[in-house]
Amino acid sequence: MSESERPSVSPLILFGSELRRLRTERGYTIDQLAEAIAFSPSLVGSVERAARRPGRDFAERCEETLALSGELLRLLPLITKEASPKWFRPWTKIEEEALTLRTWEPLLIPGLLQTERYARAVLKGKPGVSADELEQAVDARLQRQAIFDKPDPPMFSAILDEGVLHRPIGGPSVMREQLEHLLKMTTHFRVTIQIVPLTLGVTTGLLGGFIVAHMPNAQDAVYFESSANGHVTDRTEDLRAVNVRYDTIRAWAHPLHVTEDLIRETVINYDRDEQRPRN
Repeated sequence: MSESERPSVSPLILFGSELRRLRTERGYTIDQLAEAIAFSPSLVGSVERAARRPGRDFAERCEETLALSGELLRLLPLITKEASPKWFRPWTKIEEEALTLRTWEPLLIPGLLQTERYARAVLKGKPGVSADELEQAVDARLQRQAIFDKPDPPMFSAILDEGVLHRPIGGPSVMREQLEHLLKMTTHFRVTIQIVPLTLGVTTGLLGGFIVAHMPNAQDAVYFESSANGHVTDRTEDLRAVNVRYDTIRAWAHPLHVTEDLIRETVINYDRDEQRPRN
């Protein structure tokens, strides 16, 4: 199916129809495919009817079982955009095209660095979220992280307040896994992570996080977080102000090697918390 034939078709519907076509061509019934990929027949049927969004694990297992070459996986980014809130969708496109991403986070691990369990614990906090909406939101967040797997990923620089390390989102096990993932990401050739120490008592940036994207066309953009909907803008005044704020915060941050040592120490503390007997 050519790209010109797709504009009016929902990515979710397209994925379902492609899955049905490929499954049928290879002689699988829904029950047979479900057994082979270790998912329920009802889920396979729901994905084919575009009633459920597929996760990466589901798509990868279908690809392997049906001996595909990316026919389903290449549709996932389109589904991710559709699953994201409308106000956030412009940012996902910016994120994919950016040369450099610079982020400050005073409260949480940045979404691009979150583990699945940490992301689920964070997104579960949204009032009234259903189990299905939660899983869709988790999948959408994790699929954004595919930018790090590109041949030429963006330079990603994250500055976190030290309090982020000590806020036990999801409990000690989730936090230990999350901080171990941060340490792993520090070895990525395009990723740097720095921590602003609590002992400084600085307040600049504590009112909210942000991400600055430097684009190939020099039309940079910034995403501001808020308690409701985030905000994306390319206004020169906003970009100038947030870049000054980022540089100021970075001047207070620990060097890279000190940051890594601090994260390792915090992992050990969460290990102790995990092993401590519960009353």
